[in-house]
Formats: sequence, structure tokens, C-alpha cells
Amino acid sequence: MKVLVKTKDLSREEWLRYRTQGIGGSDVSIIAGINSFKSVHQLWLEKTGQIEPEQTDSEATHFGTLLEPIVRREFTQRTGLKVRQKNMLLQSEEYPFMLADVDGVINENGERVIFEAKTASAYKQDIWENGVPAEYILQVQHYMFVTGTMKAYISALVGGNHFYCHTVKRDDDMIRKIIAMEKYFWETNVIGGVEPIPDGSEATTNYFNRRFSECNGTTIELPQEVLPVCDEYERISQQLKELENAKNAAANCLKSYLKEAEIGTIGDRRIIWKQISKNTIDTKRLKTEQPDLYDSYLMCSTYRRLTVS
Repeated sequence: MKVLVKTKDLSREEWLRYRTQGIGGSDVSIIAGINSFKSVHQLWLEKTGQIEPEQTDSEATHFGTLLEPIVRREFTQRTGLKVRQKNMLLQSEEYPFMLADVDGVINENGERVIFEAKTASAYKQDIWENGVPAEYILQVQHYMFVTGTMKAYISALVGGNHFYCHTVKRDDDMIRKIIAMEKYFWETNVIGGVEPIPDGSEATTNYFNRRFSECNGTTIELPQEVLPVCDEYERISQQLKELENAKNAAANCLKSYLKEAEIGTIGDRRIIWKQISKNTIDTKRLKTEQPDLYDSYLMCSTYRRLTVS
């Protein structure tokens, strides 16, 4: 590896621009289609200079940065291992598109080990209790290849009051898959300019709904390659309909056994058919009896509905 740039005195805008010169550890989960917040299409647009790199100014990002030194100190206090900050954007010499900006490095009995500090909401406690989220596994495997290390520590402060420390060993089989995935994205999509094939991730769905939220009313002729996609869409739609019917049949079968009972037990399973009450507004009556009041609270929302016929 080599040092691409020292990051200590870089502004966030400069740091983001340097990241467009390759693929960083946090980009790997996006390319893999498992990132909940950014789609591979948005990443492609950023890496090819079609849009400015997104600056994430959310409170989660702000406090994650603010709490990183605390997580680092707590790790040292609990393990006795000192973490040194690198403040460098590193670049693989074998695959120059692979970049690494690690949170820290540890010298553990003469072995260099990667350190990553994370913060997460209390909703993620069960995940951290059982191990490291998949996106961070990909991130540190990427880092271990770039830095030539064999192990990484990931510490996380979850919900502000739960501290976890996990060890991740280098997995060369996984690294080979990561390299192949990144190489294809960089050479085909970024250098070659080929738009990535859309995946079914929530981030990609949100990206298209947000970027093309309005239509212009025109009709266009689509290429022949769209026909198999239409066939696939209709085939899966039919399968989903059949599965939904099968699910409803199973639910009705369970209801036939429960009858008036609220809970049924069998082995370690509990089947619950519970009475639920909720208050709703009778909008039809409100519109008839209080039309002015109804109109004053009426909200109009727009979205685009996809149909294939």
C-alpha cells in the first residue's frame, strides 16, 4: 500500500473528492447491495463526477464522529491496547482503486491490527449482541486487504450505554469476492461508464423514487431488452399473489383451530389471534357535516405508480 493523501488537515469536501478516486471501505456494502442508505446508482454518479459526493450531515453522522474518540478510549481502557490514528487515505498498489481510511491501528504483540469505532441506535442492540453487521464485515475485510493485516477489532457504542467489542479475522475467500465485485464496478461502471444494473435493495428503490419523483407525461419507445424484464416482473408478481393466497390459507387454518381463544401453544410455538382496537376518523361523515374543517386539514401527496400491461 501507499499513502494517497494525509487527511489530518483536509476539509470534508476535499476528503470526499479524494474518495472519488477509488473505492473506500464504506462503499463495499453499497456495491454489494446491502446498504440501507445509499444505492449503487448514487455511488456510480458520485464516482463518475456526475453529481457531487453526498455530505451526510445527519445527527447520527455528527454524533458518530463526536463519539469516536470516546469509543477508542473505552476500547483501550477495557483491553489495554493502545489505538494510534493514521490520518491517512491509503491506496492498494496491486489494485489502485481500493482505498482505506481506517479509524486506527493497533500494535498487538508486534502484529499490526485494524481498529474501527462505531456508534448505533438502541434498535441495533440485538444485531451487535450477536456479532458484527454485514456491512462492517465487508468494510474491514476490504481494509485488511489494503493494509495487509490479518485481524481487526470493531468496537461499538450502542444506544449510548451498551459497549461491544468484536474481533474479525481476515477471510481471504471473502476478500477475493470483494476484489472481483469492486473491480467489475470500477472498470465496467466507473471507467467504462456503464450504468449499474438496478438491484432490489431498499436504497435503490428509494433512489429511483426520489430522483424521478415527477413524470412529464410523455411516451417513449423502449429498447427490446426491456421485454424480458417485463416478463420477469409479471412472473414474480404472479408468484407473490400465489404466495399471499397460500399465506392467507395457512392463517385461516390457524384461526379455525383457535376459534374464540386468544393464544394457542404447541411445543415452543405460540399462535396469537388478539383483539386490537384503534380509533379512526370517519372522513366520509366529516366531509359531509364539516366540509370546511375537512378541507382545511386535507393534504395532497403525490407518487408514481408502476404498472406493467
